[in-house]
Amino acid sequence: MPVHAITLRFEPGDHVPEHEHGRAQLLHPIAGVVIVSTQMGRWMVPPDHALWIPAGVRHSVDMIGHVEMQSVYVKSDAMPGLPMHLHVTGVTPLLRSLSEEIVRQGPDNDDARSGLIQALLLHEIPRLPKRPLGLPLPAHPGLARLCRSFISAPSARLEIDEWAARTGMSRRTFTRLFRQETGLSLSAWRQQACVMAALPRLTAGDAVTVVALDLGYDSMPAFTTMFSRVMGAPPKAYLNNQKAA
Repeated sequence: MPVHAITLRFEPGDHVPEHEHGRAQLLHPIAGVVIVSTQMGRWMVPPDHALWIPAGVRHSVDMIGHVEMQSVYVKSDAMPGLPMHLHVTGVTPLLRSLSEEIVRQGPDNDDARSGLIQALLLHEIPRLPKRPLGLPLPAHPGLARLCRSFISAPSARLEIDEWAARTGMSRRTFTRLFRQETGLSLSAWRQQACVMAALPRLTAGDAVTVVALDLGYDSMPAFTTMFSRVMGAPPKAYLNNQKAA
């Protein structure tokens, strides 16, 4: 079968050690938040989102909150045009319904209806909207050290000149190298890191104002503006949409 799917449940703080799959994996948390780490970076996957992990990519998984997670495993040659890179996507109602039905059918159902459902799911995967919840890590050792340190204590108060000085580069050289290594400006990377730090806390019920101040924002409106820019909606509206999904 080109596609099979399972549902798993995890406790808060559970950790799945580094591993890899022979098939591509579409990892979709139904409840809770999942952090996936690879040598290339970290990806946060909240409910109503999924992470496409190509076959052979080694990764570990950490659970935030009680996690119910659906994994769809896809043969890499199941259909031309499947994604080749790891990235976070939104989950459409159609994909959610198709994957739930494949889980319900089980791995041994190979009738015509099952084949049609799997084929439709394969065509839906490349159409999933991308979401900016990845945090690529640079290969450059100096930049990587700065990024890992920032991830452990993210803050809105990050200055390009300070990081450039700590790596012994000019501002122009640092800016060019950082974008070359990560595909993002330092400002965009910082914002995504702050969202990744904020979202698990907001999901757990922490007040927006408290989270904003802890991340170094001068006010809740400043944090809300940044969050809306990255996630497409302010924090409360975004969380309400997740609950209603």
